Amino acid sequence: MYFFLTQLSYLDICYLSVIVPKILENLIVGTIGISKIGCAMQMFFFFFFGVAECFLLAAMSFDRYVAICYPLHYTIIMNSRVCKNLTAGTYICGTAVGLVHTIVTFSLPFCGLVINHFFCEIQLLLELLCGNTSSSEIQVIVVAVFAIVGPFLLIIYSYIRIISTILKMSSTESQQKAFYTCSSHLLVVTLFYGTASSTYLLPKSSYSASVKLLSLCYTVVTPLLNPIIYSLRNEEVKGALRKRWRNINIVWK
Repeated sequence: MYFFLTQLSYLDICYLSVIVPKILENLIVGTIGISKIGCAMQMFFFFFFGVAECFLLAAMSFDRYVAICYPLHYTIIMNSRVCKNLTAGTYICGTAVGLVHTIVTFSLPFCGLVINHFFCEIQLLLELLCGNTSSSEIQVIVVAVFAIVGPFLLIIYSYIRIISTILKMSSTESQQKAFYTCSSHLLVVTLFYGTASSTYLLPKSSYSASVKLLSLCYTVVTPLLNPIIYSLRNEEVKGALRKRWRNINIVWK
């Protein structure tokens, strides 16, 4: 599990690094432009890290499934080689989706130069393309189904098996401990998939200003919350926070 948490932390840092520096430049320096090459690179790395995280969350759900349903065989099934292969698969999927979206989108002519967004969002880039973009919209939806719905179904299946196993446990304490083990991952999945699916599974005609808020959530807010969500499960971290809170109360008194 800690191996996948390391990878998740790495992806979150890289994911933020794709979007946040340009946002800060726009806010602090006042520049609001980006080159075509810069936009293409931003789109590629955005999809690369985003899709990799989707599949990594699915791999983490499989890890929890093995840990709860087959605890005695966990170290045999989830050995170092399997973990590395699953992680490599997430990066391969991210690379494939990033290349497909970037090459197809930027091989077409653009009729506009202004993107009404804080980063190179593919849904809004499609509005700038010349001619009929229906085939490109279908491509976005198909890839979104593969990259978002596919891993999400794997997560749902894993948790159906996990819940079924937990309900069969005779001890209430064991059930609570098992649910507590999965709580952080479930919260991260809900935040990430909820906002991402609301953006990429909607048709372009439904795209509105409110989707910018959803984009901000899964590109900036969720990666920032992930370390906090997982850290609060650690007893040492919670103990340090309680100690810090007591010190603050003493100072204010």
